[in-house]
Amino acid sequence: MIDKPTVTEAPLAATVAEELRAFASKLKRKLREQGHVGDLTSSQASALVRLEKEGPMTTSALARCEGMRPQSMGALRAALESSGLVAGIPDPSDGRQTILSLTDKCRLLIQEGRAARQDWLARALEAKLSIEEQKQVLSAITSLKRLTEDDA
Repeated sequence: MIDKPTVTEAPLAATVAEELRAFASKLKRKLREQGHVGDLTSSQASALVRLEKEGPMTTSALARCEGMRPQSMGALRAALESSGLVAGIPDPSDGRQTILSLTDKCRLLIQEGRAARQDWLARALEAKLSIEEQKQVLSAITSLKRLTEDDA
């Protein structure tokens, strides 16, 4: 009698990682749809998020942070300025540089987009998950947060 080779299952962590990545990707798409990002490219949205989180910075610093060539950032900056989402002022220490910051219009759009995504997600959780399932999700999130914590 010849033994058939057994098919081994993927380690649990690998299966969880695959499922979690796929879920996160799909959730991100759904949230993006709810946020009304409009006609922004992913590069434009990324630059705006960076300016929001890190504050005003020069065009060249933003290009470095975003991993872009300064020429590409110049075109991106022009599109954001023409949309009224960023404003530039001359750098007081180097007049050749421009310091970019978000406009009030952009901050309002960001706030409205986040509120729309939050509202959609809360309604979806309420409609599709029981209270017990919502508690399980909350518990899982507490565990998942450890994945992104820096080791001390």
